[in-house]
Amino acid sequence: MMVAVGVIGSGAWGTTLALLLARKGISTTIWDHRVERALEMQRTRENSVFLPNIRFPDNLSITSDIAEAVQAKDLLLLVTPSQKLRENLRLLAPYLAPETLLVSASKGIEITSLQRMTEVIAEELPDWRERIAALSGPNLSREVAEGKPTAAVVASDVPEVAIQARTIITCSTFRVYTSNDVIGVELGGALKNIIAIAAGFNVGLGYGENAKAAIITRGLAEISRLGVAAGANALTFAGLAGIGDLIATCASPLSRNQQLGRRLAEGEKLNDILQSTHSVAEGVSTTQAALKLAARYQVEMPIARQLSLILFEGLDPHKAVPELMMRDPKGELEGFA
Repeated sequence: MMVAVGVIGSGAWGTTLALLLARKGISTTIWDHRVERALEMQRTRENSVFLPNIRFPDNLSITSDIAEAVQAKDLLLLVTPSQKLRENLRLLAPYLAPETLLVSASKGIEITSLQRMTEVIAEELPDWRERIAALSGPNLSREVAEGKPTAAVVASDVPEVAIQARTIITCSTFRVYTSNDVIGVELGGALKNIIAIAAGFNVGLGYGENAKAAIITRGLAEISRLGVAAGANALTFAGLAGIGDLIATCASPLSRNQQLGRRLAEGEKLNDILQSTHSVAEGVSTTQAALKLAARYQVEMPIARQLSLILFEGLDPHKAVPELMMRDPKGELEGFA
């Protein structure tokens, strides 16, 4: 059976997923809302902004026409910045076929509603509630686009939907597993960006490998506490969407969130960093949303709290570490019971 896929969003990750599918032989269309950018990519056959020097296959097309990207598609990958997802869903809704699968590959939490991306989709497109999934994992765009092997997990409340999405997306360099823990997969993917900014501080301040390992480990504790309180399966955070994604994003200079943390630690201002890059560092908005969720569920997130003070209240990063180190002593597993 012939399969057609639409990718809503032409950033690094959206383009990478489109490349994977097109290389697999699937007819794939990327949507970019800017006419000039869509025309440029269609003409040059590459995404020179996010993935320069990676050639598009012939069966990968780019359009600024939302109807063309959405109509008659078996699967739609939603890869927009999290705070723009709702707006884009309203644009595509009139053209969506009843049988289309909707897979969110955006890793964030909507600040205004505190909803995960699949919750936003279900609210905007209620008739597709049983056809929604979320994709996450240790997937740095450049490496995946270059054909380096990795794995991911796709989660849905409907097992058949996760299996269908897995079948379409899996290829020889991108192994996809399935899960029924949508909450855990989405929160793991979103919250790890907070910890990645903190890991970037570690690099910028020169604190070394021991500190990096501690940040990742205690960051996982924060992610797990909030996730379990929100209804996730604790084991999900030991998997690809949890520790897997956390390690990749915290350890690699390819991570935009890690880069942001490093640049802040080196003295640059947040607004200057955000204005100097085409990519969205989801960890900034996710920090705000996560602390609101933490208050809702009465969960402690000390790393996120200190990061918020640095990002939004001007705290010197050098002062954040002593604050974390000198908190009241605790048992390592305190807060999980």
